Amino acid sequence: MNLVFDLDGTLIDSAPDIHAAANAALAAEGLPPVTADQSRGFIGNGSAVYIARLEQATAGQSEPARHARMLARFLEIYEMSHDRTRPYPDVPETLAVLRGAGWRLGLCTNKPVAPARAVLAHLGWEGVFDAVVGGDSLPVIKPDPAPLRAVIERLGPGPVVYVGDSEVDAATARAATVPFALFTPGYRKSPVEAIPHDRAFDRYPDLPSIAETLAGLAGAVR
Repeated sequence: MNLVFDLDGTLIDSAPDIHAAANAALAAEGLPPVTADQSRGFIGNGSAVYIARLEQATAGQSEPARHARMLARFLEIYEMSHDRTRPYPDVPETLAVLRGAGWRLGLCTNKPVAPARAVLAHLGWEGVFDAVVGGDSLPVIKPDPAPLRAVIERLGPGPVVYVGDSEVDAATARAATVPFALFTPGYRKSPVEAIPHDRAFDRYPDLPSIAETLAGLAGAVR
């Protein structure tokens, strides 16, 4: 059985490090800082869109040359910035339980793959995931289903469940026709009831039983 996770807002709370890197990139351009709430609201559609939203909020528009400089600066800082990033409660223990039960685990994130692998190494999770696809691994990013399908292909045959925290993840799961478990404390912008999902949860110890149920549904469909 295959269980695929989003990263930011699902397994880890990285918003404080993203915010710090964003304000450093803004300062380098002489632009004012954004608040933590603003930064958090811009997360979810990949780094390039995130930087464009920063520009829009602070300068009124995105300019190609500035956007390229800010994106490069942001990624340079963020790849090495993990001090404020924390796993959500019970995540490491739950990942261990899932692997012990025979689940193959994958990661499908819009974060570029180098920062994604860097944070995995920082957390000691290098060997936890059998497949990792980042926001620059393919020409498209979520909610296009191609990244999720790429992870599924690398994991191998069997029922699949996707776990995420946002509207983007819900749309990705629906496009890939994969059951979706919504982690409600993450970075979603809408009420839980407005986000399509098969199950919702706010505690990681509940995930193994939820995943078993959804995998049964996926297996029945397949």
